[in-house]
Amino acid sequence: MDSVLTRLERRLGRFAIPNLTAYVVGGMAIAFVLGIVRPEIVDAMALDFAAIRAGQVWRLVSYIFLPGTTTSPIFLLFQLGFTWFVGRTLESEWGPFKLNAYYLLGMFGTTVAAWLTGGSPGNLYLNTSLFFAFATLFPNQQVTLYLLIPVRVKWLALLSLGLLGFSFATGSWATRAGILAALANYLLFFAPTLIGFVRARQGAAAGERRRASMRPAEAPAAARACAECGATEGDGADIRVCSCAKCGVPTTFCLEHARNH
Repeated sequence: MDSVLTRLERRLGRFAIPNLTAYVVGGMAIAFVLGIVRPEIVDAMALDFAAIRAGQVWRLVSYIFLPGTTTSPIFLLFQLGFTWFVGRTLESEWGPFKLNAYYLLGMFGTTVAAWLTGGSPGNLYLNTSLFFAFATLFPNQQVTLYLLIPVRVKWLALLSLGLLGFSFATGSWATRAGILAALANYLLFFAPTLIGFVRARQGAAAGERRRASMRPAEAPAAARACAECGATEGDGADIRVCSCAKCGVPTTFCLEHARNH
């Protein structure tokens, strides 16, 4: 995938949009305000193919600016701030062209899924794919959730994955197609990384099993025996270590001979 992107960037890199997620976040903020003042404007932004066939072609792009279902400005502020942070970090790591390609692939998959199923997805799954890319590259990055709870990104990603799995299991076919399509870009970009990770873990586990099989077995501790009659702990004898003037050195005896020696 990287080699393909490198060739494409040489030809098309000049068309990449720097700070792409800043535009997406800004558009979501504007759409949120418009939704309060003129809700019908936000309705006209949804990815609706019946409306697109009627000439409303802007819907092919405008749905990425939908602010979701939240009605809380505070919650939206945290959501937009985190999305911008994730996008900015990915752009610093990848460069504008690769981030643009990643996002456009997600948009393409979402659009095809909506066309095939008649669904009307927003940008939730699309932006979640951005977060999964971020979590894969920086799993141990610590963020402060709602400015209160410090948590590593990998745990947030696992939580998001669980919620997506629940939505996939309980949702409609349109929901399932939207999830798969929006995350197709993640699989295209990170499949080699994930396969390599699984193989490395399997190799490490196999190596540990080989090392364990090569370790010499520990010899069992020798059973203590009575110096007088030879009875051992294995025979059920109660063996005691005795030390007195007669013995001179600590000596093991069974209980009977320990009393009478």
